[in-house]
Amino acid sequence: MSQATSMRKRHQFNGRMIRIILLISLMFFLGRFVYSSIGAWHHHQDKKESQSTNLTIEAPVQR
Repeated sequence: MSQATSMRKRHQFNGRMIRIILLISLMFFLGRFVYSSIGAWHHHQDKKESQSTNLTIEAPVQR
């Protein structure tokens, strides 16, 4: 009987560790997603701003 209870405790411990590891992995994934999204948004804004300045510089002068 003691082997059955020790196997059950080991199973609970393994299940708990798997949940903790998966939770940490999810937190890393979400953190990297947010970080890359912010970087991509800033890059998009910079690109849009540089395109608008190029258009104003290259616009023909009307006389």
